Amino acid sequence: MIHHAGLIAAFVGGGWRGILIQGPSGAGKSDLALRCLNQGFRLVADDRVELWISGGGLYGRAPESLSGRIEVRGLDVLTEPALAWCRVSLCVRAGTPDRIPEPAFTDDFGLRIPLLTLALLESSAPAKLTRALRHLGDSR
Repeated sequence: MIHHAGLIAAFVGGGWRGILIQGPSGAGKSDLALRCLNQGFRLVADDRVELWISGGGLYGRAPESLSGRIEVRGLDVLTEPALAWCRVSLCVRAGTPDRIPEPAFTDDFGLRIPLLTLALLESSAPAKLTRALRHLGDSR
């Protein structure tokens, strides 16, 4: 299934762990991904993500026509080294988070995946994602 989102990954706990970034057009999904790339994350997919379920996990990759590309608003669509695919360990939705939220999960894909609501354009968002992977994301 194709999903309108971005997918980035961080190397945590000995493997690549993916973060699916969801939100409406213009919410800052690509902007957050770009800032995360400067913090050591890797691009998997920008704008559209092919998702599939296998072995009890959710996985994603870029459609072939978008692989290795990221839209940098105000500049261009740029090439970026990308992972071919990764397992999704955390879903992030654009929004205004509670100050100290209760643990949340999404089952949008038929699986229970940790969910974080985040103001995507906050300067601290990349640091929050790193910590969320360690704190909320599954260890697989």
